[in-house]
Amino acid sequence: MAVVKINAIDVPPGGGAELEKRFAARAGAVEHSPGFLGFELLRPVAGETRYFVYTKWESEEAFQAWAAGPSRAAHAAAPGDKPRPPVSTGASLLEFEVALHVPEPTSSQRPVTGLTE
Repeated sequence: MAVVKINAIDVPPGGGAELEKRFAARAGAVEHSPGFLGFELLRPVAGETRYFVYTKWESEEAFQAWAAGPSRAAHAAAPGDKPRPPVSTGASLLEFEVALHVPEPTSSQRPVTGLTE
């Protein structure tokens, strides 16, 4: 059963751009991990101040295998770089099992819009 992990990150005012920059610099750090299904960094726009890091995994075991090893490297400074101070002031991990999944429609299933008769 697929699982979703959401890391809710507390970012002080003005720190969002740096957080986004650091995540962009880590592209490829998780994508090739066994059992990895997807990643999204969600920026708050209304009603919430935390950023959410959404990841989806084939199983809890796949996530735990990544968390026990490769995730540490993904969160470390690049080789030769000096460690940077954290952008966040705290974080909490929200954990879910996927109870229902509605796949994104293929292009042939999407309604055609903008046509004139």
